[in-house]
Amino acid sequence: MAKPLLERGLLVELDEVADGTVGRPTRPLDIAPGLGSFVGVKITGDQVVVAQTDIRAEMVASDERTITDSSPDQVLQLIVQAVRDLGPDQLRGVGVSLGGVVQDGVATFAPFLDWINVDVQAVLERELAVPVVVENDVVALAEAERWFGAGRGLDGFVTVTIGAGVGYGLVVRGEVVRTPDSTTGTGGHIPLDPYGPVCTDGHRGCSQAMLSSGSIAAQVSAAVGRPVGYEETLSLADAGHPAARAVVDGAGTALGRLIALATNLSLQADVVLSGEGVGLFRVAEPIIREAIAAGRDTQASTVNIHVDESGFRAWARGAAAVAIQRSMDEIRSTT
Repeated sequence: MAKPLLERGLLVELDEVADGTVGRPTRPLDIAPGLGSFVGVKITGDQVVVAQTDIRAEMVASDERTITDSSPDQVLQLIVQAVRDLGPDQLRGVGVSLGGVVQDGVATFAPFLDWINVDVQAVLERELAVPVVVENDVVALAEAERWFGAGRGLDGFVTVTIGAGVGYGLVVRGEVVRTPDSTTGTGGHIPLDPYGPVCTDGHRGCSQAMLSSGSIAAQVSAAVGRPVGYEETLSLADAGHPAARAVVDGAGTALGRLIALATNLSLQADVVLSGEGVGLFRVAEPIIREAIAAGRDTQASTVNIHVDESGFRAWARGAAAVAIQRSMDEIRSTT
């Protein structure tokens, strides 16, 4: 299997390694460097983050662009210009990740952008003249964590993201789980508190209502009688403000319950926690861990939480990793 890839220069042999057993030393293989560039794109509700990598997903350059018009034409042209401005040498592929339902390169539903049935892949392939793969952002992040992030070296783990929304991804036996439902945001409406606030879809105390940064900030804003942002909410809670502390502790309990449910049902004891709202963990860690313990069997493995605060550039790098993976799969299928 490896011989054709070696002959084509796609793999290289590393120095021999003697493992102490009888027989010839082994020669580990690695992806050959210098096989071109890839660009990953993370689209949020208000910005485009691009990351150029080599074929090993090592970061080369990155940039951010503010979205002033969220219409598909404007955002996709913003991506095209951002990719071109990076000036990637020998661009081989582009990966795009966004929050929402993605099917065959089409963003069938992207709530943060108010998109329905936008053919992202077709437009970008026409403009950039390279293969483009489009993926749900949490699935792409799970790939990033598996390749080079907090989940590297783990056989399996759960990814939980909190921020503008709540995301859930799963890695089992070294592979990201992909099903028709893996891009639909199934982690967003799990009931966590029967007395909690109501989300925009009418679910009381679901993960979206309890853990999204907008909902947390809105609850504190209502309590103090003025607009309060998410970061200020965490600062107030950290300083002991009663209303902010109560809301943040409630969110911490909800996050602990969500993690306990995710680990119980997936049979994975490692959790990678990420997203722009991950500061909640620092402020409410004891509450979170208490709720996890309450939701786990006493004989179950200890839950290991790996907090990733690397931001959206890591998400963009994950989208590049998805493009690299697709490119390598296509190479293997033709070898």
